[in-house]
Amino acid sequence: MGTSVGRFLMMLQNEGAVGSGGGESVLDSIKIAVLPIAKVFTMCFLGFLMASKYVNILPASGRKLLNGLVFTLLLPCLIFSQLGQAVTLEKMLAWWFIPVNVVLSSISGSIIGFIVASIIRPPYPFFKFTIVHIGIGNIGNVPLVLIAALCRDTSNPFGDTEKCSTDGTAYISFGQWVGAIILYTYVFNMLAPPPEGTFDIDNESLPLKGAPNNDGSPEQNQGTTPLLAPKEEETQKEEVILTASNASREWKIKDIWAFLYEKLKLKQIIQPPIIASILAMVLGAVPFLKKLIFTPDAPLFFFTDSCMILGEAMIPCILLALGGNLVDGPGSSKLGFRTTAAIIFGRLVLVPPVGLAIVMTADKLGFLPPDDKMFRFVLLIQHSMPTSVLSGAVANLRGCGREAAAVLFWVHIFAVFSMAAWTILYINILF
Repeated sequence: MGTSVGRFLMMLQNEGAVGSGGGESVLDSIKIAVLPIAKVFTMCFLGFLMASKYVNILPASGRKLLNGLVFTLLLPCLIFSQLGQAVTLEKMLAWWFIPVNVVLSSISGSIIGFIVASIIRPPYPFFKFTIVHIGIGNIGNVPLVLIAALCRDTSNPFGDTEKCSTDGTAYISFGQWVGAIILYTYVFNMLAPPPEGTFDIDNESLPLKGAPNNDGSPEQNQGTTPLLAPKEEETQKEEVILTASNASREWKIKDIWAFLYEKLKLKQIIQPPIIASILAMVLGAVPFLKKLIFTPDAPLFFFTDSCMILGEAMIPCILLALGGNLVDGPGSSKLGFRTTAAIIFGRLVLVPPVGLAIVMTADKLGFLPPDDKMFRFVLLIQHSMPTSVLSGAVANLRGCGREAAAVLFWVHIFAVFSMAAWTILYINILF
């Protein structure tokens, strides 16, 4: 029995090698694609176990602290060290399609989300919620983890382990600032509460206070008072009046900056990872500063080296935190099985083929750097990731965090299998 199995595996390997024209065999492709996903899943499961009620080493307060540590220190350190070492002004000009790809991914994913939501008709008021959770993928955390796990293996198809990791991290980090802007502007507005002021609407009372009229507009109950909207509107009106009165005298730079800061929600956009990305791009693009900070013999390289050490802790910490956050996932969600399944199918099955078409078209048109397999791989996986974890944080701010946690739980569970399948396909296409 063992001999026959061995012969079968040997035959499969030989056939794969012949069929690929001297490239990677079928078994090698599966190994390269599946093992990084298996490592990710294992570390997430350990975080899930540590946060479970049976162990309870990572309670909700501990996970909040760990998430804060990752977001404010470890992730910015990783981005700053890796992106700063890899980037130059010439490379930034050559990498212009990465942020464009992030924007195209959000647009195409949202269009698919709108089509899916129009077909399945999710329960009120989760129509825009469904669009967002299909359209906005994780372009930062999960791709960084996947690239780190993939490059750690010396048999990876991208060559040198260190170069593979540095280039992959730089490409992913270069697109994160665009993703953050999309998240804290487009997603923040799309997840605004309904006219009732809350997502916690009893289905039985929908005909009275939330049911759409024939013209599609929601009918509010006279007894229903929005929680925040009127106060916010009154505050904004007062600010506009005050600003207009001040404008009659003199507009100072400080007043203009304060107005823009409030109006454009810059506080939500300017987050530590974005600051780290901007600093790395500015310092890396100036040759003098790059030699002063990012080269191994530079007088200030000790700072970059310290960031590299802290950045190495980002991967295990974020996976433990992600696994722990999934403990509260499948709770009492109001989405229902139909809507949840549609979001999973749309995000993991329908969006990636469109992304593949976008990247292949850009390659044919000559928009991508020639002979850079890692560049193309990063573009492809940006379309194939599960729903962004940070969208769950925004949903929590907007009052639909419970439903977002349920979606993130199931999407990440099924993403273990979908990411492996899409990675196998991408590697076979690229090599």
